[in-house]
Amino acid sequence: MTRAPVIETRDLTICFGGHVAVNCLNLAVEPFCLKSIIGPNGAGKTTLFNLISGQYGPTSGQVLFNGRDITKMGVARRTNLGIGRSFQLTNIFPSLTVLENVRLALQAREKIGMVFWRHYTAYPKLEEKAYDLLKQVLLDDKYRVEACLLTHGEQRKLEIAILLALDPEVLLLDEPTAGMSLEDVPAILDIIQEIKSLKNRTILLVEHKFDMIMALSDSIAVLQEGRIICDDTPAAVSNNEKVLEAYLGGGIKNE
Repeated sequence: MTRAPVIETRDLTICFGGHVAVNCLNLAVEPFCLKSIIGPNGAGKTTLFNLISGQYGPTSGQVLFNGRDITKMGVARRTNLGIGRSFQLTNIFPSLTVLENVRLALQAREKIGMVFWRHYTAYPKLEEKAYDLLKQVLLDDKYRVEACLLTHGEQRKLEIAILLALDPEVLLLDEPTAGMSLEDVPAILDIIQEIKSLKNRTILLVEHKFDMIMALSDSIAVLQEGRIICDDTPAAVSNNEKVLEAYLGGGIKNE
């Protein structure tokens, strides 16, 4: 039985002046799968993420979350509903420790505000949960380190932990390996694979490393000039002539 999509776009369009960045795009994402969005630079991948997460409002069309129209909702409301978004650039508190970054996200999720006369040790359960999340992203040995002292790859791991602390139903991961050294990439792949294996979240992934896409994805949507030209399994996408001719130049199998 086909499950209703957790994320759906209907004729989603956004124009910047005379440029149509996303053009009547129809996308359906099944629950608890990992769907990757690929395409050349300028295809509309990050713009699509901005529309789904609420950073941008569309010129026309709809965004639905579990069948609910969220098109006019802002970022905060969508986050509260369960849509978490990472960015190509890291988004952390550099002067706080690794553990404090995650604990603050947990406080936000639990709606526990900053009470300045209370020491952080007043929240032992949140501290414990934050540490468990750091274990999940392989950063538990750095929990006392200031975030600004982490390597770029470690900061990307921390950002994923912060996202998980918000307990989203949908994770939007925008190029999680961007700017990362080659030796750091396998660890991020393992972390995403572990999140996927729990089968309690839906993951949308934008990534340029095609080996990683093939290893992780249940399905792949290929964008060109703001439209989906193929949406299928990894095997089918890698053999799709339209994809090979229109954007990958026949090189997809060798990447």
